[in-house]
Amino acid sequence: MKIYVRAPFSDRGLKELKQLFDEVVYDPWTTTGERFYEDEMLAKLQEIRPDAFITELDRITEKVLQEYDGLKFIGDCRGTPANLDVDACSAHGIPILCTPGRNTQAVAEMVVGLVLTYYRRIIPAVQWVQEGKWTQGTTPYYLWMGNELHGKKVGFVGFGRISGVVSGIFKAFGCDISYYDPFVTADDPSFHKKTIEEVFRDSDIVTLHLPVLESTKGMITRELLESMKPDALFVNAARSALVDYDALEDVLRDHKIRGAIIDVLGTEPPEEEDLRIGKLDNVLLTPHICGATYEVTDHQSDILLENIRDWKDGRDPEHSIYNYAKLKESADADSSGR
Repeated sequence: MKIYVRAPFSDRGLKELKQLFDEVVYDPWTTTGERFYEDEMLAKLQEIRPDAFITELDRITEKVLQEYDGLKFIGDCRGTPANLDVDACSAHGIPILCTPGRNTQAVAEMVVGLVLTYYRRIIPAVQWVQEGKWTQGTTPYYLWMGNELHGKKVGFVGFGRISGVVSGIFKAFGCDISYYDPFVTADDPSFHKKTIEEVFRDSDIVTLHLPVLESTKGMITRELLESMKPDALFVNAARSALVDYDALEDVLRDHKIRGAIIDVLGTEPPEEEDLRIGKLDNVLLTPHICGATYEVTDHQSDILLENIRDWKDGRDPEHSIYNYAKLKESADADSSGR
């Protein structure tokens, strides 16, 4: 079998792929910084003729699968395969192997780091020094006083894998933890399960950790944002579609809350309209980098290799194959049709 690898992969992982497959074609998107869209993706598959494909950003659509039918599986180095047409893959009988949790630690550390950066006013203080404003008679100790995390109430909206790690770090700082998640109960009995309204009303810091589903799109409403404490901090390192950004911009512009940390925008790279919120003086905006660490490549390689081994050996398909249920439905439909 030949496998075509477009996602960044660790050296150790590539060595193992070479043991599992007859030929490995390694062409990570990071070489050029560009993903393949439909037509270019199809042309590459037809040129290389792989039996399996590992991607991270490239688009796999119904057209691609109709015109290239040689894939035994697709490995997607993402928690959820947003770049793949999952229904089309399932209809064509192609298992999807994903890498849930690959950037959990990266996101968790960055979220806490950004909150510390905001609370301690690190960026403007550094700029102040660089601009030569630390002169005789100035007193930086008083000019750049910030806040401690200890004793702050941190509220989570969504309490999955990332929230579990973030909350552990905040707890180590001495924070009080609460969360809203109708599907999860935290293992730590000191964490308080609340309604979403209570989380927004009671917390000093509200941080989002949700996927985008029909049920979660726009769930962070103007009413919730306006219910926050005047000194509260809002953090979104999840997805922009969760939030009414017009309402968030209004709340921030009017200084109804202390500020916001934002890692995700509606359009990336941002257009002028999207960038308005990031230009506010109480917003810390980063360019969707909370999950960007070198170690993520090691994590996704290890997770995907485990799923590939399970797929090859027929072990635990419900766990290793993202679209297992859809594949089964499709197979059952074909069987009943015959």
